[in-house]
Amino acid sequence: MCDYSLHSVASRDGRVGDKLISTAFPGALTRGFAAVGEPGVAVCLSPGTEIAFDRDAEKKPVVAFFGKRKLGQKVARFRKINEGHNAKHHDALEFADGYVVLLADLVEGQHATIFQLPVSSHKPISSEVGKREVSPEVI
Repeated sequence: MCDYSLHSVASRDGRVGDKLISTAFPGALTRGFAAVGEPGVAVCLSPGTEIAFDRDAEKKPVVAFFGKRKLGQKVARFRKINEGHNAKHHDALEFADGYVVLLADLVEGQHATIFQLPVSSHKPISSEVGKREVSPEVI
């Protein structure tokens, strides 16, 4: 769930309500999300996880002297890209307008909150819930 370049960083799965901050991790080649208050721990997101930024999301400029680029959006869905290319980053966010940005390209220090996990990330409902024993009818 975390980009291949974060394998040397302590990590945990994201949870609904987690307050995140975009950050660079010491010794890693990329940026990602850490939980506020846990700066050295990468928060891994499952594809389909939805997050909301506190302000319009910003990405790094292609050329350093152009400054940050505001994306004009606050809500994004996490997804994996470039999966057939081992040497490329895979963690990305897709915004409502279809724009996709790598987590590695986010400006550091942005705050966001996980507000929804994908259905496949939820625990399955026990098959015992709602079952009741039924006695055969006596005629």
